[in-house]
Amino acid sequence: MKYDIIHRPSFSLVEVELDAGERIKAEPGAMVSMSDNIQVETETGGVFKALSRVVGGESLFMNTFYADGSPGTIELAPPYTGDIEAFELEGTLYAQSGAFLASAADIEIETKFGGFKTFFAREGLFLLRLTGYGPLFLSSFGGIYKRKVENGKFIIDTGHIVAFTEGLDFNVRKIGGLKSTIFGGEGLVAEFRGNGTVYIQTRSVDSFINWLRPYLPKGND
Repeated sequence: MKYDIIHRPSFSLVEVELDAGERIKAEPGAMVSMSDNIQVETETGGVFKALSRVVGGESLFMNTFYADGSPGTIELAPPYTGDIEAFELEGTLYAQSGAFLASAADIEIETKFGGFKTFFAREGLFLLRLTGYGPLFLSSFGGIYKRKVENGKFIIDTGHIVAFTEGLDFNVRKIGGLKSTIFGGEGLVAEFRGNGTVYIQTRSVDSFINWLRPYLPKGND
């Protein structure tokens, strides 16, 4: 599988070249264009895996694309503006719900709940555990960059997390008191400890929605 990410960083799209018989799975709606020999199968991967994906913020169904008889090309993109990060997965990576775009067909997607406190936030920190080997594509709202954590503590707003590697432990807590939460626009943060890498998006979907809300038509307008 060969790939190239173009139109970065604001309107990223990934072009994937598949050998004959090679497969890639992607979120429904991610396909932008494809060769006429690319075929698609839609599956849930089993009832419990499907429910697990829904809890984690992913779609109930997953599309698997494959090149039938000869090599083919498919282009994939997320539904929102931002960047795409490619990983050559060799083990396990944890990703924020909604970040998954596509991966090699054999990579497993499971849900890992980020803690009881996150039930009370609209940006509830649900995590996807991605395990296996091969290409993996995650999308971000805004640009994406990484921060290494080495035997220390790193604090990040939960709405800006894209993914993080194994070797990091975390706990979720509120930042500031009630007044700062209401008037300061701050909510939940994740405290990471250990050794690993955190992938961060420069914008938060939740913050963007809050900014946009005053400009939206009211119910009786």
